[in-house]
Amino acid sequence: MTVLIFFIVLSVLVLAHEYGHYITAKRAGAKVEEFGFGFPPKIFSIKRGDTVFSFNLIPFGGFVKIFGESGEHRNEVGSFSSLKISKRAKIVCAGVFMNLVLAYVLLSFGNLMGRPMILDETNSAKATNIKIQITALSENSPASSNGIKVGDSVMGIKLTDGTLKTFPEVSEFRSFVESEAGKEINLVLLRGKENIDIKITPRVNPPENEGALGVALAKTGLVKSPWYLFLWSGLKDLGFMVWMIGSALLLFFKTLFIEGRVMGEITGPIGIASLTGEAYNMGIVYLLNLVAILSVNLAILNIMPFPALDGGRLVFLIIEKIKGSPLSQKFENTVNVAGFILLLALMFFVTWKDIVKFF
Repeated sequence: MTVLIFFIVLSVLVLAHEYGHYITAKRAGAKVEEFGFGFPPKIFSIKRGDTVFSFNLIPFGGFVKIFGESGEHRNEVGSFSSLKISKRAKIVCAGVFMNLVLAYVLLSFGNLMGRPMILDETNSAKATNIKIQITALSENSPASSNGIKVGDSVMGIKLTDGTLKTFPEVSEFRSFVESEAGKEINLVLLRGKENIDIKITPRVNPPENEGALGVALAKTGLVKSPWYLFLWSGLKDLGFMVWMIGSALLLFFKTLFIEGRVMGEITGPIGIASLTGEAYNMGIVYLLNLVAILSVNLAILNIMPFPALDGGRLVFLIIEKIKGSPLSQKFENTVNVAGFILLLALMFFVTWKDIVKFF
C-alpha cells in the first residue's frame, strides 16, 4: 500500500507540473507533440488533435514534448522556438506555477478539514486530536536504537501496576522521563492506528540538548479554519511554506557547493516513500499536508537557476533577451547534459543514503 500511495502522490505532483507546461504551450500556439503518463517504454497511446497521449511502463510522473523546444524549426508555425521570449518564459514557468496552485488547493482544503499544527496559546483552544508527538530523533540515542519513529504519538507510560500514566503537556512527560533516568520504562506510542509498547531506558547523562531519550517533542493537534477564511488561510500557509522551504534549500545548496558539506538530513525516493506511508497511516489530512510540502519543494527546486531544470531554461531565455539572439544550441545542450548528470549523481547519492538508513 505504501508503494502504491507513493506512486499516486508522485504522479499527481509531476503530472500537475507537466499539465502546466502543456496547457500554457497550447494557449501560446505551440504544438504539443506528446503528453506522456509515466516514462517509456510505451504501453499504448491515443492521439487527440496534434497531441499523442501516451501511457508508459515506468509510473514516475510524466513528460511533455513540445515541437521545436530544442531550438530547431525556429521559423515554423507551432514551434516553441518561434514564439516570443515572453511566451516561452510563461511556458517554462507554468509547471512551477501549477505545483504552487496544487499546494494552495491542498492547504486550503486542509484548513477546512483541520490541518496538523504545533500548538501554542494562539491556537490550542481551536484544536482537536491533541497529542504529544515526536518531531525529531537524535542519532545513537535510546529512541533511535529502540525503533521509535518521527511522527509517533506518546500515549503515555505503562506503570508496573498496569495502569497508563498520561501527560497533557510536553513538560510533564519530559520531567517524568528524566526522573526515571537509568531505569527501564514501558513507553506506549501510537503509530498510525496501532498502539506500540517500547521498553526503553532513559539516559542518566545525555549529550547536551538531546534529552534522556534523544527525541524532540511537540504538542500537536488539528486546527480548523472558519469556512469563510479557509482560502485566505491556505494562501497564508502557502506563503509561509514557500519562504521556509526556499530558505532551507538555498542554505542547503550554499553549504553543499561553497563549503563542500551536506547540511542536515536529506532524503530521496525511498525516504519520501516511507514518509508517504507514515502520513497515509496517520490520516488523509496528514497525507494532504505532506503532498503540499512536496509540491512546494518540487516548484522551488525546478525554478532554481540550474541547468536541466526550468530555472536553467529561464536563464537561457533571459540571456537571449539581453544579447538579442539565442545561444548556440550545442552550448545549451552541453550545459543541460552536464546539469542532468550532476542531478543524477545527487539523486543516486541521496538514494544510497536512504538505502543505508532504512536497510
